[in-house]
Amino acid sequence: MSRSISIVGAGRLGRALARSLRQVGWRIGPVVTRSADHSRAAVHAIGAGKPLATLTSEVVDADVILLTTPDDVLAEVARQLAKLAGHKCRGKIVLHGSGALDNKVLQPLARCGAATGSIHPMQTFTKNSQPNLKGVIFAIEGHPRARSAARAIARALGGVPVPVASGSKPAYHAAGTLVAGHALALTEAAAQLLIKLGFTRAHAVVTLLPLIRQMLDNFEKHGPRAAWTGPASRGDYATLKKHQRALRRYPREFGESYATLVRLSARVLAKNPTASLKQLERALKKSRRKSQ
Repeated sequence: MSRSISIVGAGRLGRALARSLRQVGWRIGPVVTRSADHSRAAVHAIGAGKPLATLTSEVVDADVILLTTPDDVLAEVARQLAKLAGHKCRGKIVLHGSGALDNKVLQPLARCGAATGSIHPMQTFTKNSQPNLKGVIFAIEGHPRARSAARAIARALGGVPVPVASGSKPAYHAAGTLVAGHALALTEAAAQLLIKLGFTRAHAVVTLLPLIRQMLDNFEKHGPRAAWTGPASRGDYATLKKHQRALRRYPREFGESYATLVRLSARVLAKNPTASLKQLERALKKSRRKSQ
């Protein structure tokens, strides 16, 4: 027998998960967004569901209710839904899709008898994208029944469910953001450096992508220390100083980020982080003195 799911907040994540669940046999119930146009567009993208522009108790008629609203409105949505649905929540599974928040944000629904939890795929979702979720880690936490439902969803989508302690969600999400968000900023900063030197954007991209892909391939095959290259890995502090001087011609975030990332590299990749950081600080200190 197929299971049903309601989607509240059908943005990038909500649409992608609902569409994938529909493809593996789940029935899509109400799809709630902030306007009639948005909800109809979401239903069209998902390929099923009933578009709703306002939150109603009909949402809890499904077996599972998935809240994929922005984090800053999640608590208010939970409060509103608990007020609207009341006793209808008893025995229902309510999950949210936030990476940083745990099931405590759904307390109003838990007080109404719902089993609450969270499910978060460690993957990026862009507009109109449908990423492959096979093998993707899904962090799950919350009430045992909620975790069981989240586990079933992750496995149905080809993902790997991994329990994460409720209090650890912010650190878990920070780990993903370091890669998906900040690594993107680093890549774009490198592209802008090359463009300033006369590269076209197309040439900058072609220059950087093979470098990134090989680094990731080495990381996967050989581990972090074996994959570590560049002047910091060799203790080539003279080259690091040249990099620092060159970056002074660019906005200060470029140089500050470079110095911070060199320190981070020494901390997480060096065989002797304490000794490497001491040497690095001496080199960076001398570089700052010469620039003054």
